[in-house]
Amino acid sequence: MRVSKYVSIFALCLMAASCNSKKEAVQSSGIDLANLDTTALAGGDFYQYACGGWMKSHPLTAEYSRLGSFDLLAENNVKQLQGLIEELAQKKDQAPGSVAQKIGDLYNLAMDSVKLNSDGVTPIKAELEALAGLKDKSEIYALIPQFYKKGIYPYFALYISADDMNSSMNIIQTYQGGLGMGERDYYLENDEKTKEIRAKYQEHMAKMFALAGYDADATQKAVKAVMGIEMRLAKAARSQVELRDPHANYNKADLATLKQTYAPFNWDAFFAAADLKAVKEVNIGQPNAIKEVCAVINTVSLEDQKWYLQWNLINSAADYLSDAFVAQNFEFYGKTMSGTQEMKPRWKRAVNNVDGALGEAVGQMYVQKYFPAAAKERMVELVKNLQTSLGERIEAQEWMDAATKVKAKEKLAAFHVKIGYPDKWKDYSSLDIKKDSYWANMERANLWGYKEMMAKAGKPVDKDEWLMTPQTVNAYYNPTTNEICFPAGILQYPFFDMNADDAFNYGAIGVVIGHEMTHGFDDQGRQYDKEGNLKDWWTADDAKKFTERTAVMVDFFNKIEVAPGVQANGQLTLGENIADHGGLQISFNAFKKVMAAKPLAKETGFTPEQRFFLAYANVWAGNIRPEEVLRRTKLDPHSLGRWRVNGALPHIDAWYEAFNITEKDPLFVPKEKRVSVW
Repeated sequence: MRVSKYVSIFALCLMAASCNSKKEAVQSSGIDLANLDTTALAGGDFYQYACGGWMKSHPLTAEYSRLGSFDLLAENNVKQLQGLIEELAQKKDQAPGSVAQKIGDLYNLAMDSVKLNSDGVTPIKAELEALAGLKDKSEIYALIPQFYKKGIYPYFALYISADDMNSSMNIIQTYQGGLGMGERDYYLENDEKTKEIRAKYQEHMAKMFALAGYDADATQKAVKAVMGIEMRLAKAARSQVELRDPHANYNKADLATLKQTYAPFNWDAFFAAADLKAVKEVNIGQPNAIKEVCAVINTVSLEDQKWYLQWNLINSAADYLSDAFVAQNFEFYGKTMSGTQEMKPRWKRAVNNVDGALGEAVGQMYVQKYFPAAAKERMVELVKNLQTSLGERIEAQEWMDAATKVKAKEKLAAFHVKIGYPDKWKDYSSLDIKKDSYWANMERANLWGYKEMMAKAGKPVDKDEWLMTPQTVNAYYNPTTNEICFPAGILQYPFFDMNADDAFNYGAIGVVIGHEMTHGFDDQGRQYDKEGNLKDWWTADDAKKFTERTAVMVDFFNKIEVAPGVQANGQLTLGENIADHGGLQISFNAFKKVMAAKPLAKETGFTPEQRFFLAYANVWAGNIRPEEVLRRTKLDPHSLGRWRVNGALPHIDAWYEAFNITEKDPLFVPKEKRVSVW
């Protein structure tokens, strides 16, 4: 479930640039020549030129569908978390109710294969029997929120977040969902690969029902019922591109209108079971999806809906049951959908799940051991440098009039910056971790998170709340709070090198920061004002010019063939592509200012400008499986790593100058056809 609808994440790492260091030291270029493939031409395939050596020396391992610089950093973080968690897990007699007891016991349950395999389907058996015993469709309305409390989202999702047009207040929101394969295109497209995945999904369901103890006849009925319901939900769902339109996904209704428009549906029973009292208004994100849910519950037989609900339970619990369930789940979601050959070892899966259940408790330990306070202070200074640079870029845009520039710079100045870790940590004292079963504890953890979220309904937005844990290897921009956030997990090597010069650090770190800032002014972010409200602050003429300029980018990426016969989706990836473009422009502008005061020499055969772009490209070094290329092209708003380099740099004038790219080079784009936004 996408709790924060328009949070755009940029999986990189940031830290302070070396120009801010007061310590005099001999610095390296930061460029590892072994990463390059100098048999390739910079103007023919810059990705191969800059990253070919890295890709050759870092082949895909069996447990990865994609392996890149980012994934290696995440791998290191998991090992760090393992050390912290196992230290607690190995200690006997932890104080009951303490964070140490909760983390240790949950990890030990996840690692106890003997108990998991002995229990088999037992942890969910009573719940399956209760679903099989439903007597009337009217029971479904109150049952759906009970699923939400367990972290399961049949039919559609419910959550609490900022009202897009009144961003200081939280509102109840719905979001389309209920699809076992996650994305509607897997149900609707009819190319051979998608049809194969659909067929294997049905085989997967049959095997999972069999593992849960159902006979062949029941399994056949279950698969048919689930596919029938999910196909209807998929047909009513919006595409990934349509989900990027904040106005189209804002449909606020008062309770009376809700009951009248989205019927038949017992909203009173639903909200009561959801622990939501005195409901006044709700934002229905995708109206047709909710209307179809009403129709499905009303027209589909109770028997079929029992199968659908049981499948949701089995599917959600599978990774917390016996090895047979886990293996079959991986067979479909890992191998078939992503091309991964081997599942992660048990300890990694256990660490990730403990991290997911007790995120900030684990994060607090992580920060204390691995994130120095000085790094947070130095990041603040660097972010300010990049804000100044973006302000200069805004002022320099000839296509924008003075009124729009003023509003844009006001929004920039109002950015809420979060670095490293929150000032106030979450309190997990009300979460009980017991020794009954792995799944029962995950249910309790989900219930804890559900209650925390529901308590926000109708209350002011806490702009200091973090949407990611500090150990997360990621970053984001959130338009309703106008914030940029860089968790501690990504503020480390290899994306920042304290011993490298400014060319390297601005090429990696600077572009990252500029990327997140640019999200405030991409095709989605620009529709929110400095307060985080969905409000048009552009002149009509400037809005038209912006759309015309970004259309050039959509067209350019639409023409990229990511696999034989498969094109990139320029509209889906527009926001991230704009942010890459802006990040490069903003950081290079800041880098040139630093160079003016502190010139750099040619190192390892490359000029400072060349090293800037090599550092950027190395951020996206990676290998990826063909299945994962297809999966990400369907649903990922980020372009594939290769095209975040070969698709972004041909629109950056400074790159042409740095590498002497001419019209004879395959990547050359005539200046009049290059994207020019920020």
